Amino acid sequence: MAMHLCLVLLQIIVLQLRPIRASEKFLCPTECGNVSISYPFGIGKGCHFDKGYEVICDNSSGSPKALLASVNKLEISGFSLFSMFTVEVNVPAISLNGGGKNRTSNNIGKGVIDLSGTPFTFSSGNRFIAIGCDRENDSSDFGGCLSICTCDPTLYPACYDSLCPLPPQVFIAQTYIDSGNIPQKCQSGFVVEEDWVNHNYLTNPHDLKDQPQVPAMLNWGEKKGSCDEEYNSHSISCNLQKTRCLTQLSSGHVCLCSSGGNYSLEKGRCSGWLICNTSSGYNCSKCPDGYASNPLPDPFADDLCKKVFIKSRKSRVKAIIIGCGSGLGLFILLIGIWGLRKFVKRRREIKLKRMFFKKNGGLLLQQQLSSNEGNIEKTKLFTKMDLEKATDNYNANRILGQGGQGTVYKGMLADGGIVAVKKSKLVDESNVEQFINEVVILSQINHRNVVKLLGSCLETEVPLLVYEFIPNGTLYHYLHNQTEEFPITWEMRLRIAIEVSGAMSYLHSATSIPIYHRDIKSSNILLDDKYRAKVSDFGASRTIKVDQTHLTTRVQGTFGYLDPEYFRSSQFTEKSDVYSFGVVLVELLTGQKPIRSTDAEEDRSLVGFFLQAMNEDRLFEVLEARVLKEGKEEEIITVAILAKRCLNMIGKKRPSMKEVAFELGGIRASIGSSSL
Repeated sequence: MAMHLCLVLLQIIVLQLRPIRASEKFLCPTECGNVSISYPFGIGKGCHFDKGYEVICDNSSGSPKALLASVNKLEISGFSLFSMFTVEVNVPAISLNGGGKNRTSNNIGKGVIDLSGTPFTFSSGNRFIAIGCDRENDSSDFGGCLSICTCDPTLYPACYDSLCPLPPQVFIAQTYIDSGNIPQKCQSGFVVEEDWVNHNYLTNPHDLKDQPQVPAMLNWGEKKGSCDEEYNSHSISCNLQKTRCLTQLSSGHVCLCSSGGNYSLEKGRCSGWLICNTSSGYNCSKCPDGYASNPLPDPFADDLCKKVFIKSRKSRVKAIIIGCGSGLGLFILLIGIWGLRKFVKRRREIKLKRMFFKKNGGLLLQQQLSSNEGNIEKTKLFTKMDLEKATDNYNANRILGQGGQGTVYKGMLADGGIVAVKKSKLVDESNVEQFINEVVILSQINHRNVVKLLGSCLETEVPLLVYEFIPNGTLYHYLHNQTEEFPITWEMRLRIAIEVSGAMSYLHSATSIPIYHRDIKSSNILLDDKYRAKVSDFGASRTIKVDQTHLTTRVQGTFGYLDPEYFRSSQFTEKSDVYSFGVVLVELLTGQKPIRSTDAEEDRSLVGFFLQAMNEDRLFEVLEARVLKEGKEEEIITVAILAKRCLNMIGKKRPSMKEVAFELGGIRASIGSSSL
């Protein structure tokens, strides 16, 4: 019996408790119609964060509607699936001053949407549509608008709609819009969600005129990262079930936490999402107090701010010691790596220098210099760094000229001396001897009309020679590119011929072993500051023993200056240089290039053209006008006959360079040195 009484009493207690739990369960409704409501939004007292998030569930129409109490009771159509901080609402049209025959206005609103004082702002995902405009693109204040014609403009004046992005001049802090902000040549305007525009309006623009309301997006916050706050550190507001809470932080930020899931309300802490209220007027680009910008934010998440946990003094000291020790260790390691790298680089440079020295014929040069020690002046060996600095790392602006043997750069040495640096082309083993030959030959020559070799550098990938700098360019340039400012007079031509012949006579006769140049031409004759001739480019030169000719398997020289006998037999003699000099004499007399620019094939060779004129007694017809004007007839004839003798097809019948220099010197003696 006692047991039965106990069971009845327990049943009564359970029946009394059940309605209490049911009423508590529905104190904060989570739905209104088909709209789900979640904190900070709420229906009823104590269910929302503050009045700005209050939702009214209106059943007056027979169908429940969720309304935002703080914004003209706008109807909530739902919350965004992509962002919990965006709410979808239905907003009325904005009535404008325009009128039209094809638009109705019975459902047009008063033209004000005011979000000021609320936690909401217009989302950038909205678009603005002005309808019933008088002419295309009338809404010029908006910029980037798309005009859509909805009727025949010849019948009705208001036939254009303008689809625009949200213009900054329409919204004040993105919270306020009224008809005074919109161009007045349209009937009405809408703030519309972009997806609705794409799926509804653009499909049938005519439907918009009958719409009393259209969907739009309102933002109430922006996620900045994760938060973790103690209950008592800030004011906290929760729904009645204590399943969701907001803690107010500094600078317009809040911490939204919930029970369950990844975040919790346990142990007196609120752990959840850090949110910045976008309408609070605060700078959402900065983090609140106690948080710092995340140096490595997740590119796929809004993880811009990170909680800063203050460590104890002991932990800070330990961290400082570890940091300093690590920094010092890293510094020592970097110094060691730098020193090792420098050591390896120096060893590699030394090895490369030795390899290049050997590759560029350094051993061969040493051998030849030692075997001809009495005849060769000591040349300076420049370092790679010296010449790189002198030529500004071989800057293209420093190029003086380019030829078959390499490129010549203008340089300035550390002592201020101006030099010409010849950077030879990449050489193989067959060309090393030719390069070393130039060094040895120029080391033997000491003549005022021959370019002086100052030194060389063999520790680079390509061999380098350093010459004295000859400032006034080549004879070729002055003969074939004459200007009125500096014409080449007959006296200058005769003097240049005498100086070049003297230098060649010295090379052929005065040196211990005859030296053949093998490439005499006007572009290899340089002019110094006093326009004295200097013979250059000895890259193809050879030293020849007395009574010995040089037989080669490859003909070297320049077309137009090349001895035809050498071309046929590949046998180079001193008379081959005489032939090339004869071509230079003809250039001085006629002012024409060795290969003439003419259509007649037989007249293209300057030598053939000149010899034919001599044989037909037409010499004065082919001479340059300045030569005819300034030169004496007997001088001109003497030089012309000498040139003809130099150009004899049979080498043995040509004069020697010594005879040529003597005959030209006789002309100077006859006219007097003062005239030169």
